Amino acid sequence: MSTPVLDVRDLHYVYPGGYRALSGVDLHVHVGERVALLGPNGAGRTTLVLHLNGILQPSSGSVAVSGLPVEKTNLAEVRRRVGIVFQDPDDQLFMPCVRDDVAFGPANLGLRGAELEARVHRALTQVGMNDLADRPPHHLSYGQRRRVAVATVLAMEPEILVLDEPSSNLDPASGRIAADGTTVDVLTDTATMAAHRLEFPFGFDPNTIRP
Repeated sequence: MSTPVLDVRDLHYVYPGGYRALSGVDLHVHVGERVALLGPNGAGRTTLVLHLNGILQPSSGSVAVSGLPVEKTNLAEVRRRVGIVFQDPDDQLFMPCVRDDVAFGPANLGLRGAELEARVHRALTQVGMNDLADRPPHHLSYGQRRRVAVATVLAMEPEILVLDEPSSNLDPASGRIAADGTTVDVLTDTATMAAHRLEFPFGFDPNTIRP
């Protein structure tokens, strides 16, 4: 078996006030894998995420990225490889406009000119925000800010992408009226629902609400 790109072993973390957030976590993620961490509030998901690029250091146990221990001496390289999108986009957006926020990380890596602009354009296009590149982040909706926060990390082209609560509070696919009709007619129009990436809660069948 190849070396995991993320290798968490017997990870424990106790916050300064004595709250134990992680107790013996083992997580091994290999190249090409997509892993979802599910759990209720307070389960320790964010605490685990903050260990993956050294924002938090374990009380005991270890974390490694492609064989590189997540320790103080390696943090610059670890953070180049691991991109984290935090729950709150306002933790990541601080520049005067969207374009500058997305360019900030790659510019710090030394990218300039056309190469930097291409990197920014590609990242914003991936999240559907290229048309708002010159907009101040504080003029965007919360969902739009979340998309830009994702773009700031994509622009770094990390080896590992970690998203903390990635889909919460995202805006619908369309900002205009896409359908008009009775509740039953709209919800049973499967083509319209699919085109705008609208999904029902698990187990819900709109046909059951017909009179």
